[in-house]
Amino acid sequence: MSDDTEKKPKKGKGLMVKALGGLALLGAGGGGVFAAVQTGMIGGHAEAKEDNNPKLIRKGEEDPYAGKPKEGEEGGGEAVYGEGGSEYRTAYYTYDGDFTANLKGSDSLIQVSVAASTRRDGRVLMWQKEHELAIRSAILAVLADTTEDEASTIEGKARLQKRLTAAINKVLTDEEGFGGVDDVFFRSFIVQ
Repeated sequence: MSDDTEKKPKKGKGLMVKALGGLALLGAGGGGVFAAVQTGMIGGHAEAKEDNNPKLIRKGEEDPYAGKPKEGEEGGGEAVYGEGGSEYRTAYYTYDGDFTANLKGSDSLIQVSVAASTRRDGRVLMWQKEHELAIRSAILAVLADTTEDEASTIEGKARLQKRLTAAINKVLTDEEGFGGVDDVFFRSFIVQ
């Protein structure tokens, strides 16, 4: 009979500890989510950051950053756009002077003059003028890394245009946070 009178340990204490632990974890997780929502990390309560990058300018729209003609310069009148092609206007920036460099692995020289185009507002043109020295250096580095074979084929020249576009956009992105140059065009191209 002594076996019957002995007290047996109560079952369920482990279950109670697990339930309280789970409840504590839920409370901590809920508090973390509440804090994240209140600080704007999630849930859309944070203020939307305004996109201040140069905007595409449609044909016929006024560019708020367009340069004004200086006194004595021809204004050229108002632009007249055709109905075909892109819906956005294209503006060009022509770099002063020629760029001359030795071709990679060759005694030959390359001499080019270039212009860059953008469909974005006038800030891209202003930035090119502002950072022309750094851009000129980047262009010369790209030209010096060009082989004679690349400079002598149409496909190679097209690749060179893309590399020049990327180099200009890298300088503008590093300096202003946004590139905006769509294409580079050769005004002259000589290999000697």
